[in-house]
Amino acid sequence: MKKRQVVVKKDCSGRSSSSSTSSSVVRTVRYAECQKNHAANIGGYAVDGCREFMASGEEGTNGALMCAACGCHRNFHRREVETEVVCEYSPPTSNP
Repeated sequence: MKKRQVVVKKDCSGRSSSSSTSSSVVRTVRYAECQKNHAANIGGYAVDGCREFMASGEEGTNGALMCAACGCHRNFHRREVETEVVCEYSPPTSNP
């Protein structure tokens, strides 16, 4: 079974002393299809087909970690992480 991590990076290396550059990191985590093997105790392999994690409770409660569709814990769902570095660049002002 393969695990994927999606990483999007942008380089803001074009810095100069007279310009202001700031960067921030935005990380988005999404839980995709359930990968729990329901037939492991009999030596087989069977997944339930749940396509995406849906929390069954509010954030901060135990229900937030359980999937409303399949009843599994969030850890059984494939985790996708998208990281984006956002660079904000202000060009230097020119004085004539």
